[in-house]
Amino acid sequence: MADSVQAAVRNPAQAGREFQATGVKLATLPPAHRISLRAPAASVAALSKALGLTLPEKPKTSASKGSRTALWLGPDEWLVIDDGANDPLQDCAGVEALHSAVGISHRNMAISVTGQGAESTVSAGCPQDLSLAAFPVGACSRTILGKSEIVLLRTADEAFRVECWRSFSDYVFTFLTEAARDASA
Repeated sequence: MADSVQAAVRNPAQAGREFQATGVKLATLPPAHRISLRAPAASVAALSKALGLTLPEKPKTSASKGSRTALWLGPDEWLVIDDGANDPLQDCAGVEALHSAVGISHRNMAISVTGQGAESTVSAGCPQDLSLAAFPVGACSRTILGKSEIVLLRTADEAFRVECWRSFSDYVFTFLTEAARDASA
């Protein structure tokens, strides 16, 4: 009989990494629960009830309640993030409405970009108009930063959450560091 093997606990990507320049601060955010959620319009109400927030149904929008945020990524696609102890994957497990919920907690990591230079820092590698008028608080989108795909959420007038795959996290953090240096110059 074969011995059982326990997977080692994975260290969070870029854990504790921070950078600060005049007017901008970067910080790796703590690990969070995340799911990639796909569902047709007919299932949105049941999933919203299970998740405890109304899934947004308009482009570039998000919804938050407590430690949980749902980001609209497409007509039938959301990224659901819970920064607390509640796993949205478990909340979706009992939903009988048609959907696909895939845990991606270990695939992604997040970086906060805050301060008066936050918009300039992120704009250095993102082709979208990130002005408050075009990308207000709560706006989100799947986009690029330099050569890496990210999901971007504006969390406050001068704050962004940058979600990326952990395998690209060093590139993304380093890119943001260089952009922050330029923004503070």
